[in-house]
Amino acid sequence: MHFDMPITTPEELRTHLELAIAVELSTVPPYLYAMYSIEDQSSESALLIRSVVAEEMLHAALAANLLLAVGGNPDFTSADLVPVYPFDLPHHTPKLTLNIKPCSEQQVKELFLVIEQPEVHSAPPDGDIYTSLGQFYHAIEKGLARVADSHDIFANPQTERQMSDASYYQPVEFDAEDSGGLLLIDNIESANEAIHIIVHQGEGVSDEKWADPLHQELTHYHKFLQIADGTAPIGKVAPALVNPKTDEFPPVARDVSNLFNAAYRYVYMTMDEIFQANSNRGALVRRLYGLMSNVLSPLAHHLMTLPVGEGYVAGPTFEVYDFGDSDPWDHLTALAAHVAEEIPSLHPVAEAVAKL
Repeated sequence: MHFDMPITTPEELRTHLELAIAVELSTVPPYLYAMYSIEDQSSESALLIRSVVAEEMLHAALAANLLLAVGGNPDFTSADLVPVYPFDLPHHTPKLTLNIKPCSEQQVKELFLVIEQPEVHSAPPDGDIYTSLGQFYHAIEKGLARVADSHDIFANPQTERQMSDASYYQPVEFDAEDSGGLLLIDNIESANEAIHIIVHQGEGVSDEKWADPLHQELTHYHKFLQIADGTAPIGKVAPALVNPKTDEFPPVARDVSNLFNAAYRYVYMTMDEIFQANSNRGALVRRLYGLMSNVLSPLAHHLMTLPVGEGYVAGPTFEVYDFGDSDPWDHLTALAAHVAEEIPSLHPVAEAVAKL
């Protein structure tokens, strides 16, 4: 499918929504890596980044709901959905390369602010070559209207598969409840509402810096701007590698990295289960939060204490992990038990995995 024409068919619309999910998820590792690298995790800068990550996950869920609503099928199990860093953001102009590297004002200015750059009023909606995510989503919004005029795209919105219970998303610090959350999508109005949530929370509209009506939450762009201009100081940062690779680590760090990547792949598998019909969605959402908070976070912080030579420490690599033919949960549990045996301080991680 080429992205060189306006969205005019249901198939083109679904392809663009699949891309929207991939783009949202591709920004999560660079943001998480920067957050993990900050020594003071209670600092305003770390919490601002965490608030952005929480909403990027929300945006991926809303894009998945949109895809389901127009007859698509989000597939979070595909290894193609997990980028290899450095990674060029698809269809962005000029070329925007995503790297995972420690937090710095330069990283925030040169990458994060560009990702979340507000759409300019003069930019036409474009689903192919876009300069801002707002421009891309504007193209999807226009495409929705165009396709809905000629096709009954909401004939089967697959509401039983959507993640729409508002209680499944709880805003974290620096996020406001009235800036938007999960919602069920079954018509053009609710579809547009979902797109508006994504755009307003993200880069915002033009120079609007608030993501909510009561002005309690800044847009992602203006959250990052507070870090870039020093309003929210970054403080001490771990000297972690840029775009690290597991096979370049010493053995102990390699084992922890494999466990991190296995848990990260399990996050995607859990998301795929969440969007299946008749799934135990509440339990799966709890698993998702448990993986993010009790497994990935402590593993990432531990990696950023492990020396790898020349003054650097390791960091999470966010590489695709292959479970082979084994049961993913059994495999993950065995990996966690092995790492806990090698590194007793990570025993709580193995316990958290066992409770998933």
